[in-house]
Amino acid sequence: MAKVLKVIEVLAESSESYEDAIRNAVESTSKSVRHVRSAYVNEQSVTVKDGKVDKFRVNVKLTFEVDV
Repeated sequence: MAKVLKVIEVLAESSESYEDAIRNAVESTSKSVRHVRSAYVNEQSVTVKDGKVDKFRVNVKLTFEVDV
């Protein structure tokens, strides 16, 4: 039997690091989407405030298994 997988894009941020932003994306998505299987970081960016990095932002593609 084949598995049905779906991919969604999630934007997340953190004031600490890219790794923390990725963790935020996965953990917050997992609250409403079951069976998250993998994450692919599509883009990384930062916001700057007063000449310093303020927020780390990521655009993540999350793959999850769909119940059929």
